[in-house]
Amino acid sequence: MRLLIVEDEKRLAASLAKGLKAQGFAVDVVHDGIAGLHRAAMAPYDLIVLGVLLPGLNGYRVCARLRAAGDDVPILMLTRKDGEYDEAEGLDTGADDYLTRPFSFVVLVARIKALLRYRAGRTRAALALGDLRVDAVARRVLRAGAEIPLTKKEFSVLEQLALHPGEVVSKAEILDYAWDFAYESGDPNIVEVYVSALRRKLGPGLIHTVRGAGYRLEAR
Repeated sequence: MRLLIVEDEKRLAASLAKGLKAQGFAVDVVHDGIAGLHRAAMAPYDLIVLGVLLPGLNGYRVCARLRAAGDDVPILMLTRKDGEYDEAEGLDTGADDYLTRPFSFVVLVARIKALLRYRAGRTRAALALGDLRVDAVARRVLRAGAEIPLTKKEFSVLEQLALHPGEVVSKAEILDYAWDFAYESGDPNIVEVYVSALRRKLGPGLIHTVRGAGYRLEAR
C-alpha cells in the first residue's frame, strides 16, 4: 500500500512517515498543497493524509481539485483547527475522514486501515458466497435470486463479513467498519443486535458465531 502525506510541519510529517513505514506502508511526503496536488496526479496512491493549513494551496482546495478531477483516492484530513464547522468543511470538499490535532498515532493508523478496508469493499463490487450475493455498489443483497431488503447498518455489517468469507471477524472490527468511528460508546454488544436481524432476514446456515472471537460468514 502506498500513501502520500501532505503536511507543512516537517517534524510531524517525518514522524508520521517513519511510523507508517514501520507498519509496512510505502510513504511519500511533500510539504505544500501545490506539490501535493502534483504528486497525487503523477502517481497512484492508496490513501492521502492531507493537512489543512498548507502553503501554496490549502488542504480544502487540494481535496476539492482532486475530486473535481475524478480522483476517488481516500483522503484523511489533519488540522490544527477545531469545531464542527471545520470538520463539515473538510467533508463537504470530499474528504473521507477527519482527525483533529493532537491525535494518537494508534488512532491515525486505525483510521487509515478503516478507509483502506472500505475502499477495498467498494472495489469488489459483487461478493458471492454460495447462493448469497452482496452487491456493494448497488447495495443490494440476494439469496437464491430473491432480493432481501436490509437497513443501511445491516448492509454494512453484512458487507464487512462478506469481505472476509470463511474468516472470523471480531465485534470490534465490525464496529470499526460499520460505525466508522461515530459510535461514541463503542459497546460491541450492539453488533449482536444487527447480526440477529441479519440471521432472521437471510435465513440459517450463513452467519456463524465463533465463541469468544466473533462471527464467520460461511455457507455450509
